[in-house]
Order: sequence, then structure tokens, then C-alpha cells
Amino acid sequence: MIVERQASTYNGYTSIAVLLGLQLLTLAVVITMPVFFKFIFAFLGIIVFICWSGFFMVAPNQGRVMQLFGKYVGSEMREGLRWANPLYMKAKVSLRVRNFESSTLKVNDSNGNPIDIAAVVVWKVVDTAEALFEVDNYENYVTIQSEAALRNLATTHPYDSHDDDGQGFCLRSNPEEVAELLKTEVQNRLSKAGVDVIEARISHLAYAPEIANAMLQRQQASAIVAARKKIVEGAVGMVELTLDALSKKEVVQLDEERKAAMVSNLLVVLCGESAAAPVVNAGSLYT
Repeated sequence: MIVERQASTYNGYTSIAVLLGLQLLTLAVVITMPVFFKFIFAFLGIIVFICWSGFFMVAPNQGRVMQLFGKYVGSEMREGLRWANPLYMKAKVSLRVRNFESSTLKVNDSNGNPIDIAAVVVWKVVDTAEALFEVDNYENYVTIQSEAALRNLATTHPYDSHDDDGQGFCLRSNPEEVAELLKTEVQNRLSKAGVDVIEARISHLAYAPEIANAMLQRQQASAIVAARKKIVEGAVGMVELTLDALSKKEVVQLDEERKAAMVSNLLVVLCGESAAAPVVNAGSLYT
């Protein structure tokens, strides 16, 4: 594996002064010296002239990866005007934070339900040598591997939890945990490309259109059942409190049959969807 290292480059402004001095020196020697020295210094002047092509600029949060005849010789991340061997090939690599949104993928979750899912991945290059030399095209590599990680995450977890308490791990109800899992999955795939994943989050999540209506009805039914369960638990508690209060204060003595009737009436009133219409008994208690 190729490891990033610092290239041998020099301050551009100092190099300008040095090359300018050498250029003037060779020109003066060519003009004033004998013919033998003129040829030598003329050749040196040509070399100095070629060296002027070694200047390059490094913008903030940008790197230059240098090769000499196909061999990696180092990277330069120091911003400003720099000078290096003019024979070096200098490839630009952006170190800025970038992001992209994946296309909407249609996959089956762990329960076999088809879902549509997409994600946003925020990333940046942290090793210029690995980014250029370990993979063929690191930007395309990030795109493909991120979508592969998203597909793997979707197929190994359910879209929604169908537990009685609704607390099971699922893609819809655990966004923070899912984002952390997705980030880890993407980072593991991109580590060999010199890329650091800053954030990865699901940007779109829904059932596929062909089952969306059925799953919506299922969610509504689950919500209704859960609400009814809470209502029944509260109604039973209120009935129990009512009977205990009547018994302790000796307001009225009820036999088991009358208690059962009262419990039935109270549950109907408390659990009914519409308001109860009371019927006043004008006769005796047992009429």
C-alpha cells in the first residue's frame, strides 16, 4: 500500500529570486566570456530556463500529488506558490469536504418488504496517495461503495418494528443508531481509498409503492391496537379504584352480580368511542 509522504518542494518566491539571479548570471557570462565558456553557460542557461516551469500553486484545502516517470515521490499540501522539479507530474487532489446524495435504491428489508431508500454521505480525502493510486477513480469508488453499504444496511434491518412494545431496532424509528451504523459501514469500505467519512444519514425512506397502502393500514391497525390497550388498562384501573372507594366508604353494598354489572357498564362508558347516554333508574335499586 502506498503511504502519503511529504514531497521535496521549495518556497516559490525564494525560488524566483534564485532562478532570476542564475538566469542573469548565465546571460552575463555568455556575453562576456570566451567562446568555450559561452557554450557551457548557454547550456546552463537553458536548464535554468526549463526550471521556470517548476512553479505551481497550491490552493487552501488542496493537495498536489507528484510523480517522476511514473514513480510516486510525495505530496504537497502547503498552500501558496511552490517550486519543485519541473520533471514532476503534479496532479491536483481536493481535500475539501464533499457530499453527495445516492440514488433512490429499491431493496428488500430483513422482513422481505420492498422499500425505497437513499442516503447523504459527507466525506473528504485525507490521504492523497491512497486516493490516487489505491483505487482507479476515488470519486466513483465513493459513490458505488456508499450505495453498496446502504443496500447492505437496508437488507439486514427491518423497515419498521412490529414488536408489541414497538421498541425493536428498525430503520424508521432509530435514525441516530442507523446513521452511525451506515457511517461505520461506509468508512470500512472507503478506508483503502484514503477517504474519511464525516457523516452518513438516510435522506429518503419509504415502503415501495406496490405495498405502501397495505403497510399504511398495518401501521394504522397497530396504532389503534396500542391505543386501545392503553384505554383498557386505564379503564380497568379506574373501575378498581371505584369499587375500592365504594367498599371502604360503605356507600353501598353490592353483591357479586351487581359488581359485575357495574364493571361492565363502567368499561362500556370508559372504552366506548362515543359519549355514553345515561339512563336514569327511577325505581328501586333492584328494579
